[in-house]
Amino acid sequence: MAVSRFGISLESDLLEALDAYVAENNFPNRSQAVRQLVERNIVEHKWQCSNVVAGAIILIYDRRRRGLVAQIADVENAGREVVLSTQRFDLSESVCFEIVAVRGMSHALTKLSDRLISVKGVLHGKLIMTRSE
Repeated sequence: MAVSRFGISLESDLLEALDAYVAENNFPNRSQAVRQLVERNIVEHKWQCSNVVAGAIILIYDRRRRGLVAQIADVENAGREVVLSTQRFDLSESVCFEIVAVRGMSHALTKLSDRLISVKGVLHGKLIMTRSE
């Protein structure tokens, strides 16, 4: 893909924030950071437009909680039109880390994520989406 160059002007405090972002995220330069920020903004705009996106729903839960694993499986099964795969990892005797790979309309992924995260006993959850084309 061809790269085009252009100049931008930023206030000093915004430039300092950009440099901190570059350092914190180990970008090789400001251009890579700006590219990633622009890409993220475009993807977020697509989510609002209900485009097809891919993503992951990350869940942390106590697998010892009675019936919780079955409840999560039921919600995932109800969303099988967007669920590609699930993978579970035991972080300890009680804590489970689950990744649900998904692809579909952004509103469907958000709805499934909200349902999974709201299951009583889920300690933490997050949906991450990106473009799929």
